[in-house]
Amino acid sequence: MNEQAKSIVANGIVIILISLLMFGASTLWRLNSQFNQGEAALRKSDFAGAVAGFESALHMYIPYHPTIENAAERLWQIGEANERLGDINRALIAYRSLRSSFYADHWLVTPGKIWISKCDQKIAKLIPLHHER
Repeated sequence: MNEQAKSIVANGIVIILISLLMFGASTLWRLNSQFNQGEAALRKSDFAGAVAGFESALHMYIPYHPTIENAAERLWQIGEANERLGDINRALIAYRSLRSSFYADHWLVTPGKIWISKCDQKIAKLIPLHHER
């Protein structure tokens, strides 16, 4: 391989690495930003804003990142709180949002299988109560 070809390959590799680094940094920033927006909305008792923030954070899935687990836990807590208050519709929105966020993050594997299973159980339990109203 001549020097010009080596230079082109080396530059291509550097460009790819920088692009991946920028993509990862952007995803991490958006993950934290969306989670913080969800937290702020939750403090204001803004149900829709909190669900949207945590759901959006889950869509920025980074494997094994603790904020993913925290966002999932917050959505679960929102669902349980509304369930205790008797607001079945909002509880279902939170559980479905949590479940669908992990399904949307599917790639080679489906992350959050435990959360999906827990949500499926809650949703199955709440659907009959929702239709009784």
